[in-house]
Amino acid sequence: MTQSIVVQVGQCGNQIGCRFWDLALREHAAVNKNGVYDEPVSSFFRNVDSRYDDPADIPLGTGKGKIRSLKARAVLVDMEEGVVSEMMKGPLKEVFDFKQLLTDVSGSGNNWAVGHKMYGSQYQETLSDTIRRAAEFCDCLQCFFLIHSMGGGTGSGVGTYILNLLEEEYPDVYRFVTAVYPSAEDDVITSPYNSVLAMRELTEHADCVLPIENQALVDIVEKISRAVPSLRTGKRVYSAAGQVKSGSEISSGQGGVTKTKDEKPFDSMNNLVANLLVNLTSSARFEGSLNVDLNEITMNLVPFPRLHYLVSSQTPLYASSDVCLPPTRLDQMFSDAFSKDHQLIKADPKHSLYLACALMVRGNAEISDIRRNIDRLKPHLKFIHWNLEGWKTGLCSVPPVGQPYSLLTLANNTCVRHTFTELRDRFVRLYKRKAHVHHYTHIDGMELLDFTESLESLTAIVAEYTGLESQMHNPPPPEPRLNIVM
Repeated sequence: MTQSIVVQVGQCGNQIGCRFWDLALREHAAVNKNGVYDEPVSSFFRNVDSRYDDPADIPLGTGKGKIRSLKARAVLVDMEEGVVSEMMKGPLKEVFDFKQLLTDVSGSGNNWAVGHKMYGSQYQETLSDTIRRAAEFCDCLQCFFLIHSMGGGTGSGVGTYILNLLEEEYPDVYRFVTAVYPSAEDDVITSPYNSVLAMRELTEHADCVLPIENQALVDIVEKISRAVPSLRTGKRVYSAAGQVKSGSEISSGQGGVTKTKDEKPFDSMNNLVANLLVNLTSSARFEGSLNVDLNEITMNLVPFPRLHYLVSSQTPLYASSDVCLPPTRLDQMFSDAFSKDHQLIKADPKHSLYLACALMVRGNAEISDIRRNIDRLKPHLKFIHWNLEGWKTGLCSVPPVGQPYSLLTLANNTCVRHTFTELRDRFVRLYKRKAHVHHYTHIDGMELLDFTESLESLTAIVAEYTGLESQMHNPPPPEPRLNIVM
């Protein structure tokens, strides 16, 4: 069994990460009725109870005494200590190892240069040691999952600095990045600078990036609130959370473990992203008849190394920890996953060109169900001429808690260029006036060249996707066949 490490950076990254661990614990509890430390649990959690020689004998909680035997394979980083401190006082506090936390008090001031150039250099050795400690607890480390936002200073700056460290020190371990992009109405005036400066690092040093747009999350939450009246009135729709055993830190059912306080405004949005990660990692945590290994995602969906930005969608949609839209028919679920209302960026992939697409199904479904829906959808989707059968399918037998099945799609689709073009335009509008540039250039190591090179990198990505999309309407002529004269 392989293991993965989740690196949570900044306020956004840590809040999403906290939700991910809550959901992961809940799923393992629903499957692991006896509360035994087994291989699926070990993929993202490690045992810290030395009283048992055989991992199969380790209980997750026994009798009246509490045995806190699980620690998340997580590294928590933030240059403001507020969010991490709150997590270490919350219901999941025992799941996090305080030796794998790194915080400061002053923050990065919404400035990529402060996060990347100043804090990155200042904490380089500590970051390396903290990540190394987490890696040494893994028998077979396969992947790093980096979660951060693009608009703030710590998420974009320190987050991409850590990404560079991971490539340098663990070049053979896959680097998956979940990056939350700011909306056009973002209240951080420098967010276009931070996002574009960070994007150059993501393009150069990540294996796979899942861009998430804040505005898309807002729209989905509003969609769910219209469908579920209780969300509009603020009524709590939580079911009771049963426990595996008394004292266990894994709880089952739909209640989860984070219900001691009212939800915060961004919790619904964070839950959407956390569910994306839970579904993405399901094949690494549970068995299935056609599981997708994480390295297969990069292998099948990234035909060009720099074009590794994957558009994601999922169904059913979750708003809070416990509320999702009512279950739909399986075939309708496939249709929904390709509609613009379910995309986690503001784009419609049906009107653009697919380079490749992955369908990751969980639960009570068969391979024939997947094949039937691919055949049904194919005539309405445009694939590039050299990869007309560019489908990767996966089937994990364990469904999400409380649902019969779910579907996550990951698509390398040229529609992502619209998000990047809008971001570039916002950057240019600021940079033409050199607005706020002095806040960046006064940081040691930061130069105007960083702005221009980052803009050039983003422009090149947009141009590559645009060039590929042009083949949707004007495919190149077929290669001439070689005639062999006998």
